[in-house]
Amino acid sequence: MSESEEILRIASKGDGVTASGRFAWGAAPGDILHADGTLEWGPHHVEPPCRHFGRCGGCQLQQLDEESLRAFVEARVSNASASQELGAQHIAPPHLSPPATRRRASLRAESSGGRIVIGFREAKSHRLVELEECHVLAPELVALLGPLRKLLITMGKAAPAKKGGKGKPGKHQQARMAADIEMTLVEQGVDLGVKGLTAEGLAATEAMLAFAEEHGLARLTMDGGYGFETVWEPVPVTVKLGDVSVPFPPGSFLQATLDGEQALVGAAREWLEGVPTVADLFSGLGTFAFALAGPGTKVLAAEAARDVHLACKAAADRAQLPVFAMHRDLFRNPLQPDELNKFAAVVLDPPRAGAREQVEAIAQSNVERVVYVSCNPSSWSRDAARLVEEGFRLVELRPVGQFRWSTHVELASLFLREA
Repeated sequence: MSESEEILRIASKGDGVTASGRFAWGAAPGDILHADGTLEWGPHHVEPPCRHFGRCGGCQLQQLDEESLRAFVEARVSNASASQELGAQHIAPPHLSPPATRRRASLRAESSGGRIVIGFREAKSHRLVELEECHVLAPELVALLGPLRKLLITMGKAAPAKKGGKGKPGKHQQARMAADIEMTLVEQGVDLGVKGLTAEGLAATEAMLAFAEEHGLARLTMDGGYGFETVWEPVPVTVKLGDVSVPFPPGSFLQATLDGEQALVGAAREWLEGVPTVADLFSGLGTFAFALAGPGTKVLAAEAARDVHLACKAAADRAQLPVFAMHRDLFRNPLQPDELNKFAAVVLDPPRAGAREQVEAIAQSNVERVVYVSCNPSSWSRDAARLVEEGFRLVELRPVGQFRWSTHVELASLFLREA
């Protein structure tokens, strides 16, 4: 049997690791892992603030103090850079979003034992943890969970009954309820989307409208399988990007915290100050485009999702900013080198899979400055290696931990082409 060993670091999935390679979930650097698998807490181990920690799959690192949490975020990024020998000139101290600032959440709602449970999945399980508190989500989102449970119960009672098992005549049971819940903080309040459920009958519809009005929702949408239908939206829903209010289509992507968004946007602004032309690729609603565009800087915003592209275009037209929205799928049809040669710099913020084909085109272009924002250090390092291979230099890396207490890490990076 192994002897007691010290936990030296936290691995990418959140387990503590000893020098001999033993793993322990819920450990912190400096803890002692005994031969029987028990942990003796060390100086960096703190009492997790949430009662659901250990069951809820939303957080993996609440046992870490601030120092070791920062070290974890920085290590995820620096290790990704080192794995591809990218030679980063400077890695900035990590930026961590505070507790209770996450402004969007995807939750699950299910009927269970005659009750409605709303929450995240248990770690490594399909079972739901009923959220009675959450130290990650913004208070406005947490406050809606209790009333939302009551609404779903009301809707379930209003739903038509279905025949019981094996078609036995005369035996009926209530349909099992299951839905995905999307909540996002927008300028007008909480945008609430319910997917997998429809309002059937007058009673259910009236209950939903009363709920939306009582709780001051910005919007309430339902998707029973045929796309979002708006039930309640007193005024058009928008999000503020830079100084611009941008229409927010249901289910659109938004950075998880305003604090994290400001850290990423701030890096791009600093690195691209004075650049006359920028191509913002995978631009979404225009998070970076609206922050960069202005006197002396024109921005092309390329995005594949049509509704998101149109929202960006409408906001740019209304604000009279030099943002030129392009509807283009950059996975199937990346901007080619001759198109990229028109720009002094490129910003790209692709999905988790990265942007292999688009990065290849950038590498073959004459673009001299690239700001690459990523939510996946692994795919980022692969793409970054291709840029370095073609003569770019990794000048700076900024780790961002906007998913507090999670193993999910983001980064902003600056590449300059060598003369």
